[in-house]
Amino acid sequence: MGKYASKRNYGYGKQMAYAGHQALVSLYGRGHYSTVATHSDRWGQFSQWAKDNGVKDLATTPNQALLERYAEHLQTQVMSGDIAVSTAQNLLSSANTTFLALRGDHRVRVSPSQYAGKRSNVRQTAPTALDTDKVTQTCRALEAAGLPRASAVLQLAAAFGVRREEAIKADLERWHREASRKGVVDVQEGTKGGRSAQRLIAVSEPQRAALAYARSVRPEGSRNLLALEERYADLATARQGELNRARPILKTHGLSGFHDARAAYACARYAVITGHPAPAVSGSLSPHKSQDQLARRLISQELGHNRLDVTVAYLGGRK
Repeated sequence: MGKYASKRNYGYGKQMAYAGHQALVSLYGRGHYSTVATHSDRWGQFSQWAKDNGVKDLATTPNQALLERYAEHLQTQVMSGDIAVSTAQNLLSSANTTFLALRGDHRVRVSPSQYAGKRSNVRQTAPTALDTDKVTQTCRALEAAGLPRASAVLQLAAAFGVRREEAIKADLERWHREASRKGVVDVQEGTKGGRSAQRLIAVSEPQRAALAYARSVRPEGSRNLLALEERYADLATARQGELNRARPILKTHGLSGFHDARAAYACARYAVITGHPAPAVSGSLSPHKSQDQLARRLISQELGHNRLDVTVAYLGGRK
């Protein structure tokens, strides 16, 4: 039983979603903003489900039985094809973590794989962002909602295949200079693990348009999409940050997230290099093994991974 069991939601607040967020902040302490935000967002879905089922106070409800009911609910959604195995596993993992934060013990937890099944990192479907008209419509909706930097991140991810952090921290002035003089840009800022190896992306009209838009909406005096006194977490992961506020709009237009545009970039590049659609798009493995391997090697470098096995998450399976 938690330390604050005599008060609603173990003393962390009357609203279940808020209580979970506060408990996670206490668990992780200062920092870990992205982790806390991710768990909080997923916990919000559990909280809404619990509320819909008449539960208002976790301190007066059998927690293990409640969590198992939630796991069975997600299991049903997976079996009906409404959500992916990975989504259900992530939701259950965050529920486990948040119960730990609220209660201070490990007594309430379920096995994500037992209820949701084994996850596969092999992409099975084409990225929605391959439809450039849909990306354009989504960007317009973001701009209309007063979220121009979220639109810029989406456009940069689709045009250059960059991660969210790379798009936000990119030195847009350097990119503009390199694109004008060399016809390529070197992705350096915000890279995973602080990699310093050259990562060159060829520039044509789609890249020029995305770069021009990003430069037009960057905060005054900044070389990237962050305001001078703004932290990356404020824009990207804070609960009310611009990118988090953009997510419902992305989902309304069929995009699972900004990462979908990165996968679309990879699939588009595969088609250019091999002359064939990526396995995730065609639904079948490429019959041309040497072409497939060449494309995966080049795309892996452009995405900043340099590992062929990672490409299955973007392109689909390989022989």
